[in-house]
Order: sequence, then C-alpha cells, then structure tokens
Amino acid sequence: MFLHFERLGTGHPLLMVHGLGANLRTWDPLLSALCGSRELILVDLPGHGRSAPLAGRQTMEAYADALAGFMQSQGLTTADLVGSSVGGRLVLELARRGIGRHCVALDPGGFWRGWETRWLHWTLAASIRLVRLLRPFHPGLSRHAVTRTLLLAQLSARPWLLLPQLVAEELQSLAATTVFDAMLVELASGPLQQGSAKPPGLVTIGWGRQDHLLLPRQAARALVAFPSARLQWFERCGHFPHWDQPVETARVILETVGKDAL
Repeated sequence: MFLHFERLGTGHPLLMVHGLGANLRTWDPLLSALCGSRELILVDLPGHGRSAPLAGRQTMEAYADALAGFMQSQGLTTADLVGSSVGGRLVLELARRGIGRHCVALDPGGFWRGWETRWLHWTLAASIRLVRLLRPFHPGLSRHAVTRTLLLAQLSARPWLLLPQLVAEELQSLAATTVFDAMLVELASGPLQQGSAKPPGLVTIGWGRQDHLLLPRQAARALVAFPSARLQWFERCGHFPHWDQPVETARVILETVGKDAL
C-alpha cells in the first residue's frame, strides 16, 4: 500500500515513525538537528496523516508489514530507524525481524503488564473523547500555556513550553485519526512486543523519567526483550522525548545511528 512520506536532508537514510494518532509533523522539533547529516524519511502510518488506512484489523503485525513493504519499495532496507511510542514498538519489531540497521525506540509500547494495560486503554480512550469534543477549539486552546498543560500533561512533562503550532497539529491529528479506537483495542488486547538477542544493528531504548502513559518501569522489560540494547533515560521528560528534550534526543539518535560497525 502507499504511505505518504517526506524526504529531506542528505546522508544515510533515517526512517522516522510516529506514534498512535500523530503524523509525521510530530518530529518537527528534531529536523534541524538531524537533516544536516542524515536523509530523513518521515512517514505517516496507515490511517494517519495523509496515508490511507489498512483494510481489516489494525494490528501491530499488519502495521509492521506495511512499514516493511514501504522500506522495500523505497530501497530503505538498510535504513536506520527511529520511532516514538507505537512507532517505537514498530521499529523494534522491524529490528526483531532483521529489517533496517541501527534503531532508536523512544518510550516504545508493548511492554505493559496487568493493570498497566487497563491504564493505557482507559486513559487514552478518555483523552481521545475529550480531544474530539474540543476539536473546533484546538487552535485557540493551543495558544495558551494553561490549556496546553491541561490537554497534554499526559504526554509531556512541560507542556506549557511546547510551541502552540506543534500542539495544535498534534491535537488535530489525534481527532482526525479514524483508526485510533481500533488500534487502541488491538494494543490493549493483542500480543506484547517480542524481542531479539541479535538485531541487525545497535539498539537504543529511550524513556522519559516522567512518562505517565507508558510507565518507566516498563523499560526494564524492554531490555529483557532486547538484551543488547542500551537504555537512555531522559530527565524532566514525559512520553515524548523529542518534544521535551529535543536537543538531547537528537544527540542520542545521532550517537546510535552514527556507528558504522557493531
């Protein structure tokens, strides 16, 4: 299937995969720091942004298949990978399959257990209902630090510092993503992320210390699944390191994908 994407910059390709309900614009805080040394391929997942949805169930396996097919069609089978949240889970799945080269997964999904699964489902289901209800008011709400904080405290440790345009884009994308509910059901009821002791390149797993959605305790499980991975903690950071700590996130990405040999 066709996935909408953008290319910018020069260098070895770096595929960037966003999370549930977002689109490729979520990476804007990192672009200036990365595009000088990498060719960035920003992709909209199926049913997100300008990409058509998948037919049938919205499973992680189906999304990984779609990304693998996209990489094959674009000559990106040895591209480096970076993903956030669901995108982090997907790039880890590609690495598990032996696809791509080095991989950076930021607060990846699929490592929750027990009540954490119910928390994920309940809190995201409640949040998306509110975001949809407030859709006509997103531009105005995004302009004020107080309302940015109220709306995005779940995702950012310092939402009052986020750029209004970034917040408005994210809220509009969340409200417009028609596959959100179906994907959330699959995330909460489907299989957890499997790991690999021998991915094709280096793996860095990043986690925000103040992630209130995918709790930091899940990082230890990610390391069990990918025992060769390096864990990077982001201080004063919520679910999206590329929002709360863009300079450090860009540094971690470049340190990982800049390695030419294992």
